[in-house]
Amino acid sequence: MVEQFIIYLNTEKRVSEHTSTAYEKDVKSFLEFVAVDNEEDLKELTYQNIRAWIVELINNNHSNRTVNRKLSSLRTFFKWAQKNHIIEVDPMLKVRGPKQEKRLPEFVKQEEIETEDLNKLFPDGFSGLRDRLIIEVFYQTGIRLSELINLKQVDFDNEKIKVLGKRNKERIIPITTALSDQIKDYLISPVYQGANIEYIFITDKGNKLYPKFVYRKVNYYLSLLTNLSKRSPHVLRHTFATHMLNNGAGLETLKEILGHANLSATQVYTHNSFDQISKIYKQSHPRGGEE
Repeated sequence: MVEQFIIYLNTEKRVSEHTSTAYEKDVKSFLEFVAVDNEEDLKELTYQNIRAWIVELINNNHSNRTVNRKLSSLRTFFKWAQKNHIIEVDPMLKVRGPKQEKRLPEFVKQEEIETEDLNKLFPDGFSGLRDRLIIEVFYQTGIRLSELINLKQVDFDNEKIKVLGKRNKERIIPITTALSDQIKDYLISPVYQGANIEYIFITDKGNKLYPKFVYRKVNYYLSLLTNLSKRSPHVLRHTFATHMLNNGAGLETLKEILGHANLSATQVYTHNSFDQISKIYKQSHPRGGEE
């Protein structure tokens, strides 16, 4: 039953591998909690079973955000089950998740990531060339981890890259001449040429990168630049979006670059720091410059 649901996610919904894995883990965890072994057991479930699971998750110190993410997995699962006539009534209809705590995206300050010492952080040789490019591509394009890992040589065309986002939606992102030259230098390096692989980013042994490898690299280099508690590829995505908005980019433009389906997902970045708000105020108000 769960296996059929995952096939549906991968073939019809075309979710990412990361999303598919998360949904499978969440659904299996719930079904184990309520002791469901077959379709007949699933038909007997009610909203009380789901509420009991919510209580269990909260008692085990899961955050409201995590609980709501898990409930999102269940909603998709039960809609699929109802659509396929496995159940008649969706038990999620009477379920509400816990109130979501509002959390602003963390980002690296512009002066921290644009420091002249940035290039000194990377070692000589192929690994340093690749690591620096990973950080630059994340920061200059705002792409997701899965999108970076799956970038291919054919996706790079001088001053633009083609990105395959969620649900296989393609988008074209412009890049600077400097970043374009950096990619070209990387692609003609002896180690990369010797790998003979279609993907742009590879390990020292010439294999396609994997998520933990990228997380480890980003965490390490960001630890040298900032005191942020979170130092992940997604923080660089937040950093890209924040710096774009702070320097005059419009929400619609940013939405297209980030690959968001809805503008509401992009609006989370309209969280200018007080310093930025103060700067805009002084520049915009007739008396803003008065001491």
